[in-house]
Amino acid sequence: MKNIKQIEKKIVTRNDWEKLKNHFQSKKIVFTNGCFDILHLGHVHYLSAAKDLGDILVIGLNSDDSVKRLKGENRPINTQYARALLLAALQFVDFVIIFDEDTPLNLIQQITPHVLVKGGDYKIEDVVGAEWVMAHGGKVEIVDFVEGYSSTNLIKKKNML
Repeated sequence: MKNIKQIEKKIVTRNDWEKLKNHFQSKKIVFTNGCFDILHLGHVHYLSAAKDLGDILVIGLNSDDSVKRLKGENRPINTQYARALLLAALQFVDFVIIFDEDTPLNLIQQITPHVLVKGGDYKIEDVVGAEWVMAHGGKVEIVDFVEGYSSTNLIKKKNML
């Protein structure tokens, strides 16, 4: 259980972030967000590429309630704790912060990352928080998806819904 406790330390609240952020003033902060309902190969490639863009990778994770509002009553498949722990267990993920809003805009404004990352199905002008990040000297990066991998497609394929 010692390893789980170490992993859990990477799951932080917004208040925790406020206390921690001063330790990273000389580091390049990268932020991305999502539901990450069923962690798969595409997520691993995407998050690894996001980490390559900076020093500290922070993931904004949709809460169970926000996933339900965004994806429907049968989602999420995994609880927010399970999703957060799986993400935090990845060596290249530094912090996971759960948020309850439908978009991560408030969290992005709190963190003001140097790099905001989204997947290949987005255009920069459609990325929530892009204007904020760019107005504060940061940049927005779009990372290509690994073809054929999405939680929704996996769920449909396995008839889980």
